[in-house]
This record gives sequence, structure tokens and C-alpha cells, in this order.
Amino acid sequence: MNFVDTARIYVKAGDGGRGHSSFRREKFVPKGGPDGGNGGRGGDVVFRVDPHLNTLIDFRFKRKFLAKDGAAGSWARRTGRDGSNVVIRVPQGTLVRDAESQEVLADLTTANEQVVLMRGGQGGRGNAAFTSATNQAPRHQEPGIPGDERWLELELKLLADVGLVGFPNAGKSTLISVISAAKPKIADYPFTTLIPNLGIVSVAEDKSFVVADIPGLIEGASQGKGLGTQFLRHVERTSVLVFLIDARSADPKADYNVLRKELAQHNPDLDRKQRIICLSKVDELDEEEQAALKSLKIDRRTPLLISSLDGTNIDDLKWRMWKPLEEARA
Repeated sequence: MNFVDTARIYVKAGDGGRGHSSFRREKFVPKGGPDGGNGGRGGDVVFRVDPHLNTLIDFRFKRKFLAKDGAAGSWARRTGRDGSNVVIRVPQGTLVRDAESQEVLADLTTANEQVVLMRGGQGGRGNAAFTSATNQAPRHQEPGIPGDERWLELELKLLADVGLVGFPNAGKSTLISVISAAKPKIADYPFTTLIPNLGIVSVAEDKSFVVADIPGLIEGASQGKGLGTQFLRHVERTSVLVFLIDARSADPKADYNVLRKELAQHNPDLDRKQRIICLSKVDELDEEEQAALKSLKIDRRTPLLISSLDGTNIDDLKWRMWKPLEEARA
């Protein structure tokens, strides 16, 4: 299935039904009073989180969602039937914005969560509602009130506890395949990962968390280079960021600074998240090269040397990911 994480749709709640104007007509009652009923209420636009969905691809094929109008009132003070709601199913983690003002209308993060975003219009009153002591035979009725309508922008942000960030081919996909059951595409060339991947990591019984692997960044990503920032939204909800830097890099410190700068330019909040710095693929270095890296300091931290191939420090990394999450949950 194709992964689509943005969409633009038009939604409209139902209009209220028109009120009715009529007079009671019965045998032996030639001039009965007004008995026109009110119109029915228009249907609402409802968003519902479907935990079985993981993409917004359905909105590529359907962009307009219209709730039903309320029915008109009728004689004998009959109120028109209310219009049915239109229910729009979205994945967990969907953000809904007004397309024009960019106001956030809903942040849908809970499975089966439901919210009414557009209200249907009220039905118009029939002429019976206008009867008074001074107006015994009103002929006036009201039209229904139009329902709300607007263009909306949908943005899917994956719900993960830990985000893996790094340059293309830094080993992120291999790492997530080792620490979880996720099976991303892995190859020895840049931009193998073209969509975000999620994996569930278990460190012990009743101790698990979700990791997101996003396509690799390059310098200038915040200005749209490479894959740009189209996938950075998927680490905005994380609590911990793991910076994965190739241990074979000529300058690991410079690589880290570039990654941190691109994240901060995309969203300053990302620069305030807890972070773990790892040097990956250490299995490809000899003992002398590994020893030299153990004395390296990046951002006043000693990076963790790991290898997804031979398992070096992988368990240590999993526990380092878990510790801040455990503290936050407590």
C-alpha cells in the first residue's frame, strides 16, 4: 500500500430543512389553525479514528464529503427528518487544519476517538410556530439554516516514542529490523527508505515502546533538498531522538551538527527533545579505530558504538531508549 501522509478535502454539513406553511383542514372545520411543521436539522461532519488505517491514501480518490440535508417540515405539525451525518475515517495521529486560516481544528491521537467538526444547520420553523394572540393565521415559514462548510488539510503524524534520524545509509533501517519485528527495505545505497517505518521494541515483560525510522536527511533538507522535510513531521510526537551516525564518517561531529541543525530549522521543539548519539557499523572498523572513537565527545556526550550486524551494544541502546520513556510514563 502506498504511504500518503497529507491530503486536502472539502467538507460540508447538511442544510436545515425548510419549514412548512399549511392550515388544518378537517371535516366540519373549514378554517382550521396553522399546522405547518418545522424542518429537520442538517447532518454533521464527524471525524472518527480508525485504528486499522495507517495512511491517508483514500483521500486521493475522494475529496468531497457532504452530510445530508434535513427534510422539509410537513402538515399536521410534522417535523422533517434530520439529515444523516457523514463520518470521515482517519488514521490515528491525524491533524486537521482549516486550509485557509491554518487553525488546528482537531488532533486525533486516540483509537476510536470521534469529534464533530462541522455542525448541520437548524431546520426552519413552520408557520405553526409563529402563531400568537395577535396573529392567529400566520402564513410565514423559515428556510433552513445552511450547514458549515470549508476546505480542510489533513496531516498524518505517526505516533512513536523514539525517532531514528541520520543521513541516508546510516543503518537506521537495519537497526529497526534488529530491535523490532519491522521489515523495511534494506540495501547498500542512499534513500533505500522512502516511507517511514514503525517497529515495536520490547526490552522486558510489560516494557515496550514504538520506534519510527524516517527516510535519511541530507544537509539542506529543511530547504527541501533530498527528500526535504516531508517526513520530519513523523518524529515531532516522539519523546526521544536517536542520532545515528556512520562510524566510518570522516567527521562524526560535523555530521551530528548538520542533523541537529536541520531538525531545529524544521521545528525548534525537536532540538529540545532527549537525544541519544550512536556511531553505527562499528563492525567495519578495526580495534584501533574503535578505540579512537571511544574517546570521542559529541555535544559533550560519549557516543554509543553499535553494530546491528554483530549486535554490539544493541541491548544497551534499547535500555537507553527505554529509561527516559519509563521516567516520563511514571
